[in-house]
This record gives sequence, structure tokens and C-alpha cells, in this order.
Amino acid sequence: MSETDDADRYAVEAGLDGNLGAALRVAPADSESGVAVVEHTLPPETLAAPLHRHENEDEISYILEGRMGIQADDSVRTVTAGEFAVKERERWHTFWNPDTEPLRFLEIVAPGEFASYFEEMAALVPEDGDLDAEVRREIAELNETYDLAVKPDSVPDLRERHGLDG
Repeated sequence: MSETDDADRYAVEAGLDGNLGAALRVAPADSESGVAVVEHTLPPETLAAPLHRHENEDEISYILEGRMGIQADDSVRTVTAGEFAVKERERWHTFWNPDTEPLRFLEIVAPGEFASYFEEMAALVPEDGDLDAEVRREIAELNETYDLAVKPDSVPDLRERHGLDG
């Protein structure tokens, strides 16, 4: 078993408007299985991401604090602290914090290479959050690198349908 040096770990703000905290806790290199674990935080009443679909990885969320709203294809449900949510590859999905309290959860990513996405995404987005044409192009390239399909146009409807501010 190898253990990743702390210098290889990250703690960044990613997601829509930089609202999704992401801290790499277990790197793919830490085990032969190549699984990663990312600890996420999400402020109250906030959408984490547009509808998106991973071609290569499954995500399994374990809720530590708060509640998580999840949409997978046309199914919508809520999971609470102590529960798991499986977001399978090749399914359109998103998630949000429906509550007035922060959400904190562990995301198990299998295989784990996708865990690097959050750090790479955070590096692309300027501090002012201005997504000019060049930044949008770079994000599209990053999504393509990770075989991640994204529906940015889903954001307004998702926010309205689930009563989210952010």
C-alpha cells in the first residue's frame, strides 16, 4: 500500500459559483483499488452542479451532516446524515443542499482518477468567478478530458424547482 504525500492533497472551492468545498482525503494512489475519497461541503439552499453525467466513474456519497437532495434522471430524493446515495455512471444527475444548515459529506469516487477534477476546475475559474469565453473553453476541454457531459442550461430550472438561492 502506498500513501500519498500531504503535498499531493488539495482543499479547494469548486462547483457552481465556487460553492462546493472539496478536500481530497484518500487519493487513488493510496490503495491498489484506485478509489478516491473527497470530503465536500455545500452551503444551505445551494445547487452544487448542473445536470451532468460521468462516463467512467460511480460516485457514492455518505452524508456526515445535513441533507442532500439528489436528482438522477427523473428520480428525485433526499438523503440525510448517516445515509448513502449512489450516483451511477452514465446517468444524468445533480445534487443540492435543501436545508438552512450546511451539508457535509464524503464522496467515494470509483475509479478515483476523477477526484483530480475538482482541483483542476478550481484552478481554471478566476477569483471573481468571471467565466469569459477562454475560461469556458478550458472548462469544456477539462470536461472532455474526464468524459464528463454537462447541461449548463439546467441550472435555472433546477434552482427554481428546488427552491434554491445559490
